[in-house]
Amino acid sequence: MGIPRIALKIMNHKTALITGAARGIGLATTELFIEQGWQVAMVDRDADELNASAAKLNNAKPFVHDVSIPDQVNDMMASVQSHFGRIDAVVNNAGVADFGPIEQTDFQRWRTVMSTNLDGVFLVSQAATPALKETKGSLVNIASISGLRASTLRVAYGTSKAAVIQLTKQQAAELGEYGIRANCVCPGPVRTKLAMAVHTQEIIDAYHDAIPLNRYGSEKEIAELIVFLCTDKASYITGQVIASDGGFESTGVGLPALRVDITNLD
Repeated sequence: MGIPRIALKIMNHKTALITGAARGIGLATTELFIEQGWQVAMVDRDADELNASAAKLNNAKPFVHDVSIPDQVNDMMASVQSHFGRIDAVVNNAGVADFGPIEQTDFQRWRTVMSTNLDGVFLVSQAATPALKETKGSLVNIASISGLRASTLRVAYGTSKAAVIQLTKQQAAELGEYGIRANCVCPGPVRTKLAMAVHTQEIIDAYHDAIPLNRYGSEKEIAELIVFLCTDKASYITGQVIASDGGFESTGVGLPALRVDITNLD
C-alpha cells in the first residue's frame, strides 16, 4: 500500500514547531505561519489554553508538553514527527517571566526561570536538530531586550535571556555546516494582555518616553520578524541577534530629557 493522500499532503507542507504557542507572541506567530501556508505544531504546558487556541485554527495541532523536562521534550518531538513527517522551523518561544530583587531570588526561583527559558531552548533545539538537518531548517530563539540591557528585578530573567543569545550564536556556528540557520529575536515592550494588566499608566508613560517610536510593539509585529527569519527570504541570515523594540535598546539613557529640549526648540 502507498502512503495515504492526506498523509502525503501533511508531509509536503512546511511545518513549524512553536513552543509557548497557547497565547501571546507564540499564538500570533502560529497564526501568521498558517496565513503563509505552513502547518504548525503548537506546544505548551497549559493544556486548557493550548487546546482552546488550537481549536480555532486550521493546519495546527496541539501538543501538551513541558519543554523544561527532557523526557517530555523527547516524547513531544516523536509525536510531532510522527504526525507531520517533517520539521522546517523551530521557534523557541516558551518562557517564564518571574521578576524580583536579587536578594529575594532564591535558588529555586532562579532554577524555575532557567529551566524553561534556557534549558527548554537547549533541549528542544537539540531534539529537533536531526529533523532540521533533513530540511535544512531554521531555529529562531526568543530572548528579550532584557538579555541585551540590564534592568531592575530581572536577575534571573535577564540572565536567562542573555544566555539564550549566546546559545543562538553557538547553534549558528556549529549547525551551519548542515544548512541549519539559527537566529535570535529580542522583543522590547510588547502590548500583551499580561503586560497591560500589570503595567500602570506611569510605567506605560515611562516606556513611551524611552522608546523612539513612542509606543509598545504588537504581538503580530514580533511574529512578522520571526516568520521572516524562518523563510527562504532570510536564507543567508544566521547567528544574528535582532531587537524588535522600537529602538529601545539603542537609546541608552537620558532620552526623555533630550526630547523635552527638542520640543522647546519648536
